[in-house]
Parts: sequence; C-alpha cells; structure tokens
Amino acid sequence: MSKEFEIAREFEVDATPEQVWDAITTGTGGWLWPMEAPEPREGGRGPFGSTITAWDPPHRYTNRVADVEGIGQQTLNQLDHTIEPREGGRHAWVRYVHSGIFVDDWDNQYDGADKHTDFYLHTLREYLTRFAPRPVAFATLNGPEASTAADAFTVVGRALGLADDTAEGARVQARGPEGRIVDAVVDYRNPYFIGLRTGDALIRFFGRNHWGAPVGISVHDFAPGADAKANEVAWQGWLTEVFA
Repeated sequence: MSKEFEIAREFEVDATPEQVWDAITTGTGGWLWPMEAPEPREGGRGPFGSTITAWDPPHRYTNRVADVEGIGQQTLNQLDHTIEPREGGRHAWVRYVHSGIFVDDWDNQYDGADKHTDFYLHTLREYLTRFAPRPVAFATLNGPEASTAADAFTVVGRALGLADDTAEGARVQARGPEGRIVDAVVDYRNPYFIGLRTGDALIRFFGRNHWGAPVGISVHDFAPGADAKANEVAWQGWLTEVFA
C-alpha cells in the first residue's frame, strides 16, 4: 500500500556553509557514495534522474524524482537541504528532509531509511570536520546470503574484535582483512551500524540484515594513492570469510 513518508533532521557542524554545500553536491563520495554532480541551476538534472527544484548556493538545495531508478519500492523521492551560517559563518546549521512515497513494505522501508539517515549524517559530520576536502577512494560491498541472518551483525562486531559493549569513542585495534590490525576509533555504534575512523579513512559497517538484506561495508579512504578496488577486494574477502 502506497504511503507518504518524511524524515527530518537538524544539526550544527563545525564547517562553513560553503563546505557543507560542497559535501552535499559534489563531495558525496566522502560520506555517502559518489553521485552524479547536480546541474547547477533550478530545473537542472540531479542524481538518479532527479530534477533540481531549489538551487541557491550555499543555502538551499532540493532535488526531486518520481519513479526512482532501480528502486521498485518507491515512486517519489525528495531530498531537501537548508544551510544557514552560525558563528559568523564559521559554523553551519543544516536541516535535512527526506520525503517521498514508499509503495511496498512501508514500515520496514521507513525504519531502515530513518536509521540510515542518522548514520549517514553522522558520517557527513565526520567527513566535514576531519577529512574534507581531501580526495577519496570509495568502495562498497555486500556480504553473502548468510549475512542476512538475524544475528549477522553481532557476528560482524565480534569478527572485528569488538566486545559487545565496546562503545562509541573507544580506541580499538580491530581485526581487518588478512589479519591486518586496524588502529581506529569507534566513532559510531548501535545495534544497526558500526563506524570505524582511522587516521586516513572512514570504514562503515551496515547491519542491513535487520531489514532483510545482506550486511554491507563502505570504505571512504582519504590516504594519498588509496586504491578503491584493492579495498573492495580486501574487505569483500574479509566479509565472505566471516560468513563462510
């Protein structure tokens, strides 16, 4: 059954409005995933076949699309960003609103989108305050069918060497691909997501098994000469081995 949804968040960040604008328009690989840059005008083309309905740098950016490409559960999607200066323009206040229509499995779709929003916006703030505007090598991958099990994300945390009660802010030596030790800070953790921040990367773990999908990993690597494909292969091997 089709039903509208709206997910709204507001936050302040230690970045200028211009830095936030760049991150949400051309720097999405640093915190979300690489996307087609929007055509810089109202009425222009945006990501995923959307149309730009508001374009006022660096204050307002909205895109809207009907019949979302590749997403059969959704017939309308709108992303609206409002950015205002704070502290004389040294900081920014951001209001983000994701709205549209889900046409299938509404409660599950909404719950997943709602919880992912918090994680993605947290990663945006991490990117803005620690890594922007460094170039990024982005990799993303999904686990095997076994990673859809109810306890799959608990398995992932333990495979990383994290105790069940390891909390945000903890410094850890996580177990990465091929036994490599990853010196990191746990910058985000709840039953659905784990974020590891190293000196050069944001490594994100998605417990999408909670919504019937495989566990996922994304790597935003800001190290000079970072190799996205090598990261993908390494972490894919790690995830496959975890669920072998």
